[in-house]
Amino acid sequence: MSFEVGGSVGRQYALGVIALVCLVGFLLGETREVRVQVVIAVAFTTIGEYVASVYMGGYTYRFENVPAYVPLGHGMVYLTAIALARSGLFLRHAKAIATVVVVVCGAWSLWGISGYAEQGDTGGALLFCVFLACVFTGRSPLVYLAAFFITTWLELVGTAVGAWKWADIDPVFGLSQGNPPSGVAVWYCLVDAVALGGAPFLLRGLTNAREWFISGGASPNRVGRFLGFSDPLAHEHENFQAQMFLTSEAISTSLKNPELVVEPLDKT
Repeated sequence: MSFEVGGSVGRQYALGVIALVCLVGFLLGETREVRVQVVIAVAFTTIGEYVASVYMGGYTYRFENVPAYVPLGHGMVYLTAIALARSGLFLRHAKAIATVVVVVCGAWSLWGISGYAEQGDTGGALLFCVFLACVFTGRSPLVYLAAFFITTWLELVGTAVGAWKWADIDPVFGLSQGNPPSGVAVWYCLVDAVALGGAPFLLRGLTNAREWFISGGASPNRVGRFLGFSDPLAHEHENFQAQMFLTSEAISTSLKNPELVVEPLDKT
């Protein structure tokens, strides 16, 4: 991070190239589904960064731009969160990890609205409430918990060294917010949710598009298959999505019931 802070825009582009190489390398050992999820995450955060930072001014980078390494960095953050969420440590100790996150982030949020903090953080407290809803009712609670640890550390370090700064007032609701906001992890939960939910649809669309071009025709049957009404390979992606949903549902239930144990998900 200090390498970026002391450099120019050109150095940001260099870091972007390094981030791209690292991300591609990390994805080589992943499944097709995870690769598509990461692509969606990078695309979604690229748009989000320009809207939230450049257009709305919710936070500002040093050169008032979006550094080249940031969207790719979001892809690595997502991939790391996925890796942690499916690790034995997180699966075996889901309830304990959730308790730590709720206590730590809750205390941080209360401090921000206590009146003792140097900068108020009402917006961060609101985001923390949304974060809790994601953890206890969302489809991928362990991914969200993992994202909390990664993103909180990155936000604390990034703002401390001056790589970016959050605005004192949230441009959406007009609430005070810390630097960074205590519930900032919820924005990364949104990225994770979009990536996890959008991957099966994109995979199906790519499969149908490939069949469309290979067939070289536009008969009613082929059009129907292209639109996804009779795709013989759709069941594969639907089964994957169903597996993710059932596993996440079991994990979410285990967070509320200490007697339940969630077995590790077999990557194969």
